[in-house]
This record gives sequence, structure tokens and C-alpha cells, in this order.
Amino acid sequence: MLNENDSANDVANDTTNGTDYTKIDMYSPSTQDAEQYSGSQETLDEHEKVQPLPQAGQPASWAQQTQAGTYAASAPTGSVPPPVGQPPVRRGPSTASIVLLAVVLLLVFGTGLFAGWQFGRGGVSVPSSSQAGLQTDSSSHSQVTIPALSDNNIQTVREAVVTNIQPAVVQISTGSSLGSGVVIDKRGYIVTNNHVVANAQSLTVKLFDGNQLRATLVGTDATDDLAVVKINPPANLETANLGDSSSLKVGQEVLAVGNPLGNSQTVTHGIVSALGRNVSEGNGATIPNTIQTDAPINPGNSGGALVDLQGNVIGIPTLVAINSEYNTPANGVGYAIPSNRVKFIATQLINGGKVTHTGRAALNVTVVAVDASMAQRNGLAVQQGVMIVEVTQDGAAAKAGLQVNDVIVQIDNKNVTDSSSLSDALLSKNVGDKVAVKVYRGNQQLTINVALGELQAQTK
Repeated sequence: MLNENDSANDVANDTTNGTDYTKIDMYSPSTQDAEQYSGSQETLDEHEKVQPLPQAGQPASWAQQTQAGTYAASAPTGSVPPPVGQPPVRRGPSTASIVLLAVVLLLVFGTGLFAGWQFGRGGVSVPSSSQAGLQTDSSSHSQVTIPALSDNNIQTVREAVVTNIQPAVVQISTGSSLGSGVVIDKRGYIVTNNHVVANAQSLTVKLFDGNQLRATLVGTDATDDLAVVKINPPANLETANLGDSSSLKVGQEVLAVGNPLGNSQTVTHGIVSALGRNVSEGNGATIPNTIQTDAPINPGNSGGALVDLQGNVIGIPTLVAINSEYNTPANGVGYAIPSNRVKFIATQLINGGKVTHTGRAALNVTVVAVDASMAQRNGLAVQQGVMIVEVTQDGAAAKAGLQVNDVIVQIDNKNVTDSSSLSDALLSKNVGDKVAVKVYRGNQQLTINVALGELQAQTK
């Protein structure tokens, strides 16, 4: 039995086209000089959530469980042991060894991409790009002026952007691994990926000036793979400006800033390769409308900054593609959560510690996939589609007249054959959009117009 959120997540288990993806999450430092990485495939049911860290102001009772998508190796004394049952896979020669445990997450891409790659699903609507609720006081920053880009000053522009953004990008230590984060509010709020902090024993933030501060977990959103942590802010804390990701253009130059492989404040550059990539992770996170970039990103970059040449953070690097044939990262294929989505989620986490509005379109039903066996047992008129087993009271489907036992076979002009195709049919829709839902009610075929509702936020 699947609700619509489950449907989106189940897409991650479809391996038909043979391409995997992995989070570029955590890096675990070692006293050895060489780096080796390991990978294995694992998916978690949405209920197998790791216990979160204490909220801001609560005593520390650190989570001890492991979760898909974290790297762990050579952990500092007192940390939890790395996950077991994941043998290392060596990638190239080295003089010594560190073992990084990675989870190769199966992702599915949207249509219109080259053969052999899979793409994810999950559309959203996001409010305007204003920074309502965030306090950034840029007037106090010791920043340089970024000149307007011309034919002969690209290097000067890059250097100015780097000078301005680096003080707002931090390194996050979880007790066993390292990741990245971006200071988005002068009150000490830092946005990062949920998978960076999910297994943390403790949280320490290293600022640009080398100062290290304890942090508390404010809130997490596993569905969007975002989290906010908080430090007691020093007087000179620099913040980043979250730009408007809806104004991005394919081909424009971007810079990625983070802490790959434990190398602090590393900057790489590339372009926006594509927009609107909908990516589903196997651990419950469905990331809509991601920014695809060829700027090199590696383990430890997760939660860092993808920046345009005006100095605005326009995305949070989160995923890289894995070529399943060779089990190696695909060069130049990385994904970032767009800044407009980051603002929408992070503001809710800062204000209330949780997400109350998902901004995702939904029918507000729970469904099961129909096959020949089910059709025969239940006397259904069709052998594929999804059968409604629960209709949310006062939800979109209920208001339109959809009923339990209705079998959905089409939404607008897209056929629905199973739960993942239902998710696919909704990926580009927004809350309030009207769709034509074709169903079988017994032997009668009906078309019911539905004004889409909002996907309910997960509750813990």
C-alpha cells in the first residue's frame, strides 16, 4: 500500500536502464595519505528513519544508527563504528587505505535524456524568491565589489565571487565524517543536506577563520534532503545570499564551494548543464527540479554552495551520477537543490523546526498497484493501473468525487500503469492545477476533473 509520497520514492528502485546515483555526502578523514572509496546498494523504507539529533536548546542524546548514503572511515575516537556488510570497492592504486562506505542510490531521471540513464520524479511549486524570514545584514560584511562580467575580466569576477562566498561556507563535522554547510542567517543558522547530519554523534562547525563551534540541530526534511543547524554566532559571522534559481539559464557559469575529501574551502567551476532534473533518492528524499552541473563535486561537497557569478548561492550540491556499468562516478554529472526550494524549506525549519507545507502537488489518495492477479481477485475491469484504497478527507480527490476502489488509468494524457507512473504523471504539476483523471469504477469508465491539492508533510 502506497501513498503518493511512497509512490515517488518507489521510483528509486527501478533499475531497468542501468544507471545509479549516489549522494556526495560525507568524507571521513584518515591519517593515511591515500583515499579509496567503497560503494554498495541499499534502500531504506520510509519508516526506517534515523533518530534525529536533539533540537536546538535540548540536551545532547546523539543518534547512533547508520543510514543509507553516508561515508564512514577511520572515525575519531569515541565515534560510532561504520556500517557493516559493505565490502570496499577499490578505485585505482594507492599507497595506503581508508575505507569509505557509500550507498549507491538508484535514481530515475525525467524524460528527454540520453539512453542508458535513469531520471527521477517529483515536481513542486515554490513561492517567490524573496528571502522572507532570513536575516542576512550584508552591509556589515567585508566584501569586495563584484564587477560586471565583460569579455576580458572573467578571472577577476571569479576571484571576487570566491572572496565573498568563502566566509559563508563552513565545514561540518559529525564525529565520524565531514560535510559542508552554508550560513544563511546572521543568527547562526546554517543550511546543509539532511544526509550530512542524519547519523551525527555530535555537530561541530568550522568557520572560514578556523574557529570551531558546537552546533545544534534545528530541523530536518528527509523528503527534500535538507537540514538546518545552528551555532552561537560570533559578531563577524558572514552570511550568503540565496539567489533566485528560477532565473538560471543553461550554459551560464557557476562555482562550487565546499570541503571535498576534507580539503577545506575548495572551489571548482563549471556551467549549468541542465535545469528541472527531478531526482528521487532511495531513502525517502525526492528532490524536484535539481540543477545539473559539470562543476566537479566530490564526497564532502554535500551541503556546500553552488554560486553564480553575481555571488549568489543558487543551489546546494547534493548528488552525483554513478555509471553502474563501472560503478564509478560519471564525470561532470552532478546535481544541486535549487536555492528557491532551499529558501522555502529552510525558512520553515528555522521558524518551526519542521516542514508544514511541502508545496508538492498531490491527489491526496493512498493507492496499490493493479496487476492481473489483483484484477482477477477483485473482479476489476483492467489489469494495470492503481487502485485507490484510501481517500484523504477533504483532500483533492475527495472534493472531486474519486472513491475507494476506483482504478486510475490515466492523468491528462499520461497513462498510469503502476505507482511510479502515477508519480511521473504528477511530477510537473503544481498545487491547484486541474487535471483530468481517467478511472474505472467497476466496469464503467469515467473522467473526473481534479484540482490538485498539496502533499501532506511527513510526521514523526
